[in-house]
Amino acid sequence: MAPTEVSILRELLVSDTGYVSGNKLAKQLGLSRVAVWMQLQKLTKQGFEFEAARSRGYRLLKSPPQLHHALIQAHLASRAKPPTIITLEQVDSTNSEASRQLASGSRTPLVILAREQTQGRGRRGRVWHSPPAGNLYSTFVFRPKLEPARLQDFTLWMGLNVCELIANFCAVEPGMKWPNDVYFNGRKAGGMLTEARIDADEVHDLVFGLGLNLNARSTDLPKDLQKSAISLSEAAGSPLDVNRFAAALIGRVLTACNRFFEGDYRDKFAELWQRFDVLRGQPVSVTQGDRSVAGTATGIDDEGSLIVRTTAGRTERFRAGEVTLSRDAVPAA
Repeated sequence: MAPTEVSILRELLVSDTGYVSGNKLAKQLGLSRVAVWMQLQKLTKQGFEFEAARSRGYRLLKSPPQLHHALIQAHLASRAKPPTIITLEQVDSTNSEASRQLASGSRTPLVILAREQTQGRGRRGRVWHSPPAGNLYSTFVFRPKLEPARLQDFTLWMGLNVCELIANFCAVEPGMKWPNDVYFNGRKAGGMLTEARIDADEVHDLVFGLGLNLNARSTDLPKDLQKSAISLSEAAGSPLDVNRFAAALIGRVLTACNRFFEGDYRDKFAELWQRFDVLRGQPVSVTQGDRSVAGTATGIDDEGSLIVRTTAGRTERFRAGEVTLSRDAVPAA
């Protein structure tokens, strides 16, 4: 049974008129009218605003701008099997918290959300700058029982789904920069990090981390990131509803993962890659250790490897590496 706060918020969110009578809420929840009013007062202290109209009931006027656990759950209440969600004010890293939850036996699928990370992690051990300025840091945890070879294009598939969600939600077109970044016009809006624990040639634990700049301003970032980073709100021209976006993201990631685990994603993968690939036809430099290869990106193969036509006329494939767009020297991250 959903907590009382979630049930109240859900009824207010789905009401056709925006109003829900106190009598209806009391009857559905098995509470008195006074108890309903007290729940609304409790939510008011958490940043919500309500209007009470005689003969009409209550209407939700304003939601808190920060992550709110019950509100996210209310947005997801229509899902047949909602995941376990953990919402944190601050954490060292959502991926690190995922590891702790797995070690303690938490059930999956599990979603961990945070307003701020103090030790956010990117690829190859890099630090991911994670301020609490309206951004979203999330990790999704699964126990899929897959062959490890099947994970080769998992991060790309998830990134493409995130791009389509952003395009639909924000009405602006992002791009996917191989292998794990979300871009707008050469500026980074988000990054992904996939980690897995493999037992006996089987993926036992799968952890997908995603950091997105939602409502932060570039001017609030460190100076060395201001020209290379952008938030979704800056790209869209208006602030985003963090909780509604978080709920939409959870729904999309869970659906995309199910399709991936079932093997029913190849046609959609090709369609989305054609739409969101920002490297195709662009001059790039790919670095692997001490070796750098310059050329033109021509796409990816069936395993998600980047295909580059080198300046020497050869075709090379890269399963991993750091990519720089040569035209404007945007650093990979």
